[in-house]
Amino acid sequence: MSDEKNRLPDQSPIIEEPILEDIEEAEEGKMILDEERQEDIPADFQDEEMALDDARRIKSLSPGMLVFKRFIRNKLAVIGFAILVFMFTFAFLGPLFMPYEQDQYFTHVGYQSKDYAGAIYNTELRYTVADGEEFGSYERAQFLLALGKDNEIFSLGEDTHYIQTIADGTYRIIDLDKVAGELMRMGLTPEAGVTLPEGFEEAYFAAKDAGEESFEHDGVLYRISSEKKEIIISTEENIALASLNVFDPYNEEDLDVVDSFKFKLAGEEAIAAEMNEFTVENQSYEVQYDEGQITIFDAEGQPFAGVSEIIVNPLDKNEYLSFEFKSAIRQAIRDLKDRVVIPDADGTEVEYRIARVNANYYIRRQTPTALISIYELPSAEHPLGLDNNGMDNLTRLMYGGRISLMVGFVVVILEMIIGVIIGGVSGYFGGAVDTGLMRFVDLFNSIPFYPVVIIFGSVMDTLDVEPITRIFLLMAILGVLGWTGIARVVRGQILSLREQDFMVAAEATGIRTSRRIFRHLVPNVMPLLIVSATGSLGGIIITEATLGFLGLGVRFPLASWGSIINVASDPYVMTNFWFMWLPAGLLILLTVLGFNFVGDGLRDAFDPRMKR
Repeated sequence: MSDEKNRLPDQSPIIEEPILEDIEEAEEGKMILDEERQEDIPADFQDEEMALDDARRIKSLSPGMLVFKRFIRNKLAVIGFAILVFMFTFAFLGPLFMPYEQDQYFTHVGYQSKDYAGAIYNTELRYTVADGEEFGSYERAQFLLALGKDNEIFSLGEDTHYIQTIADGTYRIIDLDKVAGELMRMGLTPEAGVTLPEGFEEAYFAAKDAGEESFEHDGVLYRISSEKKEIIISTEENIALASLNVFDPYNEEDLDVVDSFKFKLAGEEAIAAEMNEFTVENQSYEVQYDEGQITIFDAEGQPFAGVSEIIVNPLDKNEYLSFEFKSAIRQAIRDLKDRVVIPDADGTEVEYRIARVNANYYIRRQTPTALISIYELPSAEHPLGLDNNGMDNLTRLMYGGRISLMVGFVVVILEMIIGVIIGGVSGYFGGAVDTGLMRFVDLFNSIPFYPVVIIFGSVMDTLDVEPITRIFLLMAILGVLGWTGIARVVRGQILSLREQDFMVAAEATGIRTSRRIFRHLVPNVMPLLIVSATGSLGGIIITEATLGFLGLGVRFPLASWGSIINVASDPYVMTNFWFMWLPAGLLILLTVLGFNFVGDGLRDAFDPRMKR
């Protein structure tokens, strides 16, 4: 008997190993709990024995406080939480203090070689119509037809027009009103209703015998023309002037006078006769002939107009080209120069380049232009520089953070809602319901993610979906395609929880099924869901950034971190403009690390056995 007593201690190891492991885990958990409780007690009271109802003991037993204590002991979790606080402050509060908007672009004054004017040798007749007359496209077509046939007279309905050649390329169109005619030398026959003035016949025959084409009688000019076998005597009325010459006023205020029919007719007649002066409405003008350029001076000897065969016009119709400018350009074209320096209105010398393309001459100059400041290096005004659209990088990163973080949280919420409903129903009912829902989950798992997203992106591009609407559709697509993992986790947890005693008691009380699932089972899964959601947030942000990099995410002018980093697809930008993509990449990296650190910290806080 004494031997048996002595052998009893030696037989204590007959306890099975799994039971010992459970005891060790329980002891370890108790030690951890005791250590945590001991830390909550001030040093002065640690040796003092506490009663069961001591307030300090009750406080130390709070589950929420225990989870919080475990969380803040994890340094990585605290660092991750600090990173996330910074990111949310940066993305949601930062734009409130920025003076710029996310779609605001910046410009600077630069110089570009732009077409300023054009020139060409005139090869088409330019028409000047007399006051009160009409000479439209139909009349001009008939005039050109008669000119091509070398006819001096052409008819327009009942009117007869006469073409007077002033010089080569200059023509005067006159309306002839017949007053009398001579047929077969049988004497003058006046038109019906026309009474010939006294002495008209003597004046006509004198002009006819002298071979003149016109004569004047009693202050009226009459023209002698022939039509078939009849000689026609008509009065003249000016209709239009057609010429290849271009008249340019020296001063803009003289434009109406220079463009008038009377001035051009007198000037053309004087130039054709190589006269040095002419008079228009009691105003005398002097004509000076230079090589390829004719200048008309007024009575005071000041330049009044210029005449040339080269047309010089501004490309901007609101721009007025000075006489000196046109004269200098014409002279440069004649001298075959490719550049010329002309003083502007302020006396500043401006260089113009002349480029010939076929028969056209393009005059270009360095023009101050508002240019978009792209790829501008970081400065005090723009700490992270300007992007390829001239927008502030720092501001775009702040607004992009809003979208990236918002997409992450909305997608996680959608995944949790769908996953909890499908997983909760599947795990609680089991059997055929569980089998059917799990096959439904397998169906979603078999859908290729990126091909579907690419298809949806192409459809939205084709339909030209608004950027804001595109964001919500993108979040819906990501949420619908990513809930299957949460559904499986919830199902597995509920399968184990539904057999617990508290669920047997809930079923015995007659609580309805939906309340049992979402009031008793799901809350017990929430710690695991929180950990899972926190860990998956980083993955969703990475997915959104990937889609933005591929051009399938947020559209301009909205920004996300993924769309910002898209510029790195250009090797030149990636190697020369680090500020375009590196800050966005760092923000994505830090945010994902922050969520992962917080997720690990929550896992350790909810499960003390994970403490290391």
